[in-house]
Amino acid sequence: MDGAEVPVSFDVPAIIRKWPSLHNARRLDSSGPYMVFQGTLDECMKEFMAKPESTRHLYEILTAPQPPMIPEVLSAEHVAELVRLREFL
Repeated sequence: MDGAEVPVSFDVPAIIRKWPSLHNARRLDSSGPYMVFQGTLDECMKEFMAKPESTRHLYEILTAPQPPMIPEVLSAEHVAELVRLREFL
């Protein structure tokens, strides 16, 4: 399947959430992640990639799902892959 068959809208609303952490590890005993940035999916991806690579695992992006490429919650690995494939989508 090539990118022409899977349209992705990067101008949909999205937010970046960060998990509370201790020693660069998620604190699962917390009340959950909190919002740190709101904008379009494209803006959130840029903001996300500007974070230090060593802390990206503490963040996630929430957006409207766009199956099959975009789930509701994007992990660090998913965002990195989308950024890499962005020009083909």
